[in-house]
This record gives sequence, C-alpha cells and structure tokens, in this order.
Amino acid sequence: MKTFIILCTLAVVVFGRPEDHYTDKYDTINLDEILDNRRLLEPYIKCGLELGKCSPEGKELKSHIKEALETYCEKCTKAQQSGTRRVIAHLINKEPQYWKQLTAKYDKDNKYTAKYEAELKIIKVM
Repeated sequence: MKTFIILCTLAVVVFGRPEDHYTDKYDTINLDEILDNRRLLEPYIKCGLELGKCSPEGKELKSHIKEALETYCEKCTKAQQSGTRRVIAHLINKEPQYWKQLTAKYDKDNKYTAKYEAELKIIKVM
C-alpha cells in the first residue's frame, strides 16, 4: 500500500535499516518534481509493475511495497509516511489506470488499498 506507494513509493524508496524502520536515505527526494512529470514518474510505476527496468532506488522501493501497504507504512519514517500518502493520493486521483494495475499486483483482494482510497480519493462535485 505504501509505495505504491510508489510508489508509494517513490516517496519511500526504502532500503532496509534495522527492522524497526526503513532507511531514511531517500527522505529528501523531490516528490513534486516526480509526480508533476510523467516522464519521471512512469519508470517508477513500470518498475513496480515489473514492466520496465528499475533504478537502484526503484528496486528497493519495489521490495517494500507489499509490506508497507499491509502495515500502513508502519516501518516508514515520518517523511516517508507523508510522502507515501502524497504519492498514493496522486495515483488514485490522477493516474487511476496505474493505481488499478498496482493494486491488482500488490493487493488482489483490495484488503489494504481500500482504506487508502476511502481516505485519499478526492470526491468531485458537479
């Protein structure tokens, strides 16, 4: 759920620190730059979907997506938790096709991602 977060990821390109938290090595990554530029965003998404090459940070992110989603980013630093929510909100609201693909891969039963959707989906009023 997290990094699907990319992507939650993106926000949380997490390595493994001691078991209580992921590394904070990428906590200063400029998520706005990535989220605002499809050319930068798509490689991370494709990495997570195993449809493209992964950068070293993309590989680390991908290795923690499932656990982070399932634990609601329990091992994330505060910056990673905030970044993950921004990334997930972006995917839900602006990249729904990728969000659907990522949830199908990492949460087939929609057990974990539903709470993100309920919390982060922007309701459009007509």
